[in-house]
Amino acid sequence: MAIELPPLPFERTALEPHISGETIDYHYGKHHKAYVDNLNKMILGTPFEAMSLEDIVRKAQGAMFNNAAQVWNHSFYWNCLKPGASGEPSGKLADAITKAFGSFDAFKEQFSDLAVKTFGSGWAWLVQRPDGALALVSTSNAVTPLTGEDTALLTCDVWEHAYYIDYRNARPKYVEAFWNLVNWEFAASNMR
Repeated sequence: MAIELPPLPFERTALEPHISGETIDYHYGKHHKAYVDNLNKMILGTPFEAMSLEDIVRKAQGAMFNNAAQVWNHSFYWNCLKPGASGEPSGKLADAITKAFGSFDAFKEQFSDLAVKTFGSGWAWLVQRPDGALALVSTSNAVTPLTGEDTALLTCDVWEHAYYIDYRNARPKYVEAFWNLVNWEFAASNMR
């Protein structure tokens, strides 16, 4: 069974002015699609061909893992974004953030700092630990919480292809703009 490029949960220009349609064309239409295409070539004729994307990520190594994890990470990232986002979480997620970080503003500052300071290419994550507590995690390259015990709630892609067209090398400006797009309903739906 082939791995498919999932449709975006919004129109390609819906995130403007924070993320341009041109960035979506390259990030989703070229980078994300390339990971899907590469993975499908790698799994063809192997036992991985019959597995779900999540199982491939958990069991693959090397280039196959990198492509599978990038497919999963990007699919998750697109769902973390929403045009006209609400600004702050509510309910159970808001309470958990306040408990873990002291306040929403403290969380936002720590998450932003982590995203900006992630070395090279990678991801900043808000995760839920097995004990229910929330934590921040930075992963390099294609590494993903999916391979461990943490549950991913929210991510910010800090590979340069996520922001270079719109923000050049100004990752902090991209991370600042990210907060205008966070889909808190999706993040809350991932909680256990």
